[in-house]
Amino acid sequence: MADSNNPPQAVIDETPISPVERRNSLEQHLKQRPDRSELIEKNILPASNAAPGLQEKQKELEKHMRADSLNEKILHRPPPEKLIQEGVLHEDPRSPEEKYEEAIEDEYAKREGGA
Repeated sequence: MADSNNPPQAVIDETPISPVERRNSLEQHLKQRPDRSELIEKNILPASNAAPGLQEKQKELEKHMRADSLNEKILHRPPPEKLIQEGVLHEDPRSPEEKYEEAIEDEYAKREGGA
């Protein structure tokens, strides 16, 4: 068992690196660097050709466009009565008060960890 008071010491190589070795190392790492398409595929880089300063605004615009699209679809959805007629929805035989009571009980159960 290891002594908890004396953690293991990491060995650090402090020998100086020559500029040639450093350049060769850098060149080798740059050759192994993944290309842009691979980084985009892994979601490391954004799939945008916009300038980095504009990418945040572009993301915000896309978010607002999705919200607008969803709101437009919600505005044009059929009313529940039509969906019941078509058999997509089934009518709930409970009264609004019964539905409310059940919703309250479910909420309390969730908060208490019971559901």
